[in-house]
Amino acid sequence: MTDYTVEFVGTGESITVSDTETVLSRCIEEGIAQEYSCRVGMCLACSAKIVEGEVTQPAARGLTDEERESYALTCMARPQSDLTLDRGKYPPSIESDAAVGSSDTAAADD
Repeated sequence: MTDYTVEFVGTGESITVSDTETVLSRCIEEGIAQEYSCRVGMCLACSAKIVEGEVTQPAARGLTDEERESYALTCMARPQSDLTLDRGKYPPSIESDAAVGSSDTAAADD
């Protein structure tokens, strides 16, 4: 078991997370306010941009293989190095889906 430091952009918060636990589980234990919902890697509520470092997250089904390189689902992500995460950042596929949904809603309102 190896411990890594996880820092959060813009908050001044950092925690120590072992490579056998998820970032989210440690946030909860430490009282760090991290959004989450499903806790099974599907809803993306706990998404964070990986600014620096590496994670393993094989069960992060809500992300594409390409997105897993730049984004972490903290409910699934286990550190493989020291990390810097920017919480509340979502992969581009989510942003584009939201834009499509809002234009569909606007068209339906007409």
